[in-house]
Amino acid sequence: MQDPALAPIAEKVYAGTRLSAEDGMVLLQTRDLHTLGELANFVRRSLHGDTAYYNVNRHMNYSNLCILSCKFCEFHRKPGQDGAYEYSLDDIRKQAQTAVDSGATEMHIVGGLHPKLPFSYYTDMLSAIRETAPQVHIKAFTAVEIVHLARISKRAVRKDFAGAVRAVFEDLIEAGLGSMPGGGAEVFDDRVHDEAFRGKIRSDEWLTVHRTAHELGLFTNATMLYGHVESLEDRIHHLCMLREEQDHAIENNFKGRFQTIIPLPFFPDGSELQHLPGPSGVDNLRMIAVARLMLDNFPHVKAFWIMQTLPMAQVMLDHGADDIDGTVVWYDITKVEGTDTHQEVTVSDLKRAIHEAGYTPVERDTLYRHVERDGAMWKVAEDAGQAVTA
Repeated sequence: MQDPALAPIAEKVYAGTRLSAEDGMVLLQTRDLHTLGELANFVRRSLHGDTAYYNVNRHMNYSNLCILSCKFCEFHRKPGQDGAYEYSLDDIRKQAQTAVDSGATEMHIVGGLHPKLPFSYYTDMLSAIRETAPQVHIKAFTAVEIVHLARISKRAVRKDFAGAVRAVFEDLIEAGLGSMPGGGAEVFDDRVHDEAFRGKIRSDEWLTVHRTAHELGLFTNATMLYGHVESLEDRIHHLCMLREEQDHAIENNFKGRFQTIIPLPFFPDGSELQHLPGPSGVDNLRMIAVARLMLDNFPHVKAFWIMQTLPMAQVMLDHGADDIDGTVVWYDITKVEGTDTHQEVTVSDLKRAIHEAGYTPVERDTLYRHVERDGAMWKVAEDAGQAVTA
């Protein structure tokens, strides 16, 4: 241990004692990355041993048209702008059939806040996927999208925000929604919000959406976009707020919870903040480790290989991460190092990367249940019934 300031924190970690915000600041500022990683790896192995998770999934971005203009975002387009697109229901059915044919267990669906699509488009989307791919789990719509759907469905968002959100969820669940991704959180700070993504929902609204989802039995994820205009204090505050919300779900015995934290590095290229350098590789490793140490009530930490790269995700398995996500195939929101929207790795790629890092690859479904597979045929390991074609 090169940094003596880590000694009392290490005692807490090994004793299973919750770290404070002040401890988090020490972790974010220490130069002793080796000890930081060692502490995070201790927690990670205590929870998951040498298991590292992956899944067979397909991402679908149904439209990049968006009424917002977040400064960090290269994804959004305005009507008539080059590169703007939206999927028809036939397009969506084709995507769902491709997921079936590839053996996917999950469709991960997010998009822009479309200025004209009616609420029925979104329920019809879910119904079309469920009809075409009944075994595929639908993980869809960030908290930002959920609030947008509450508004376009003519619910009384201003008078009863939580009630409007609940009503939207009830309709979406009936149509086929299975869980929520964690996007749209960015960083929970009003200054950062006003500077980088004015107009997007604030932290209290984002947390209310996820709390409502948890009350209704939906499992959700959480993200943090770091490396832009936020401070280190903002990062720790964000993690503490997520931890408090998970405490609330646990204390109230909600059927839904946060499953995973996914720290996401900011990529400046092509955005209004492209003058900023973005986070370094060391910063990326540090954030994964700090997330694992601070979020003691989150079962999983994901190194999303699309935004971290697969080689970096391998290293992150030694710094707190236990999941590297899945096959993905199509991802239009972030393009790393000149890649295009076709960003895909095979199951063999994922398993080899995990093996090379010294871990045991385990395929999971969206809810982290182990999957048994024979080609496109799969079943949840705990299920003694017949295998299904995903």
